Amino acid sequence: MKSILITGGAGFIGNHVVRQFVKKYPNYTIVNLDKLTYAGNLETLSDIEKSDNYHFVKACITDELAMHDIFAKYHITDVIHLAAESHVDRSITDPLVFLRTNILGTANLLNAAKTSWEDYSKHTFYHISTDEVYGSLGDSGLFKETTPYDPRSPYSASKASSDHLVRAYHHTYGMQIKISNCSNNYGPYQFPEKLIPLIINNIVQEKALPVYGDGSNVRDWLYVQDHVEAIDLIFHKGQNGETYNIGGNNEMQNLALVHILCESVDRILGRPQGEAKSRITFVKDRPGHDQRYAIDASKIKKELNWEPVTNVGTGVEKTVQWYLNNKVWLENVTSGAYKTYYEKHYGT
Repeated sequence: MKSILITGGAGFIGNHVVRQFVKKYPNYTIVNLDKLTYAGNLETLSDIEKSDNYHFVKACITDELAMHDIFAKYHITDVIHLAAESHVDRSITDPLVFLRTNILGTANLLNAAKTSWEDYSKHTFYHISTDEVYGSLGDSGLFKETTPYDPRSPYSASKASSDHLVRAYHHTYGMQIKISNCSNNYGPYQFPEKLIPLIINNIVQEKALPVYGDGSNVRDWLYVQDHVEAIDLIFHKGQNGETYNIGGNNEMQNLALVHILCESVDRILGRPQGEAKSRITFVKDRPGHDQRYAIDASKIKKELNWEPVTNVGTGVEKTVQWYLNNKVWLENVTSGAYKTYYEKHYGT
């Protein structure tokens, strides 16, 4: 019997992980911990909130006492740690929020686990991180698990720090840990500050489509459900103390991706092709904008037989269709109306 604490479970990737574990493993108790910031939305989990093996706790991982209380109350046996401030632009504006949440918050969880768990061999602390800790690539090369860390933004520096903390608790205390570093996720329920949902929403509303610099920055795109399957595998079968890179094998320049989104939305909405593209607006580049990310995911394929099954064409089409079919959800999260869902179902 496992009692798994999933942090950040009301966020974009987290809600997909929570749903998978609640439905697939009815013999597990799943405790969803989320602070419910602007990016956390319990409405995304309304389909499983009454499941017998599911519990939600509103708390912040920076609250040390609350973490210890949660471990004790729910007899937490394992952690899947996704909670983090994650938007690079916000980290540039307010870096200290990222340092507190991503570094101190991770330390609080590790300490709660260290205090609560007597035999570390029976427990797993699984930390989900990002490929941004590796820095920036040139025109060639791939990030490997052995690539030296070279973070370039307050966000990536805070995630690099949390990665190091998790490894330190493994080496110092013998805690059983696993870490994964993923490429850019996309799919349903992503908050529309990120590129793909932002562009979709702006196309629908006939607004300008902002693209940083000249749009030549390259990212590797990973469909969120592919990522969830990898997380599931790593949690259950990954080796203690190991790091796994999770990539989508979908490298693409930002501008090329925006073009695909324009064509897809115009076609589905029955608008003339080229209408959305005409609103692409190049804006001042992000400070310290990394040029290229690309992941070598050969280790997880070799050891755990995982590889992404969703190519960017299929994934973008599914994502566009989901957002167009869920305009009320999109309106709620952009207006802040979704916050009333928690109050209505869980109280103030």
